[in-house]
Amino acid sequence: MMTQPETSSITEEQIYNTLRKLIDPELGVNIVDLGLVYDVQIDGGQIGIRMTLTTRGCPMHASFVQAVDRAVREIHGVTGVTVEIVWEPAWNPDMISPEGKQALSGMGRGGPAW
Repeated sequence: MMTQPETSSITEEQIYNTLRKLIDPELGVNIVDLGLVYDVQIDGGQIGIRMTLTTRGCPMHASFVQAVDRAVREIHGVTGVTVEIVWEPAWNPDMISPEGKQALSGMGRGGPAW
């Protein structure tokens, strides 16, 4: 069976760029640079995202999932989104990218403790 080349092939880069627009309200840094996005799977127009939150009891749990879902669905060609919140490996500040650490230290709260 030959598959037709898709006119709009979705890339991981597109998804990560879209997710960078989502800012953690407590830390003021996007979820990609915080290291919260663990994995992105692309299967045609179906997108699967494995991610975590900074704390297990995060009151923003449902709204994060909805925000990720909404944002990714805006990418041309996306037909469905599955967001899986996982707690292993547990998030820690070492997962923050250099850009994220720079953003945190520039917030006038003093440098981060890590």
